[in-house]
Amino acid sequence: MVTLEEARRVIEAAEPKASEIRQPMNIAVVDEGGNLVSHVRMDGAWIGSIDISINKAYTSRAFDISTKDLAQYSQSGGQFVGIHVSNHGRVMVFAGGIPLTRGGNMVGGVGVSGGSGEQDHTAAEAGAKAF
Repeated sequence: MVTLEEARRVIEAAEPKASEIRQPMNIAVVDEGGNLVSHVRMDGAWIGSIDISINKAYTSRAFDISTKDLAQYSQSGGQFVGIHVSNHGRVMVFAGGIPLTRGGNMVGGVGVSGGSGEQDHTAAEAGAKAF
């Protein structure tokens, strides 16, 4: 389970990283069932990235892998090619989603969208470390 307090802590750690790299972002946290717990859209962040951040968090939890790593396996010839069209199109196969773990168990995910894949992943990592 990811509590609202924990989700807010994850967001509060990711937000300053996004500010540091001067990229407004959407930051989402989901629970173990992939359900949204909390979301923040920083001032100036793209509205088109709202769903992407939520879906990155969902993807990282649904498959217990960072979306950055999943992207590698979903390329042509990879074992997960075409996975992005599964789950009603919710699966994101680019960087910015990281699973949240507690005691070795996957209990949620954080998803960040609004910058480059590398920027999104960096902010998501900051959030995940705070969990």
